[in-house]
Amino acid sequence: MGWRIEELQAVAEENFVEWRRPGRGGSHVIFSAPGVREIVSVPAKRPIKPVYIKQFVALIDAAGGIGTK
Repeated sequence: MGWRIEELQAVAEENFVEWRRPGRGGSHVIFSAPGVREIVSVPAKRPIKPVYIKQFVALIDAAGGIGTK
């Protein structure tokens, strides 16, 4: 069983990482953090591939959050 987009959004909020959906109901969720250059675009449909989870965790780490490597 993999991650769901709602779980990523909850982790993002706990770590002060912002998220948004592009206009017109896009199929991705965009994650960003103040002071962090990189953004992560994750497809909202399941299953979320491991490469997106790794990018998301790296963003959480860069933002000073609880992510692990």
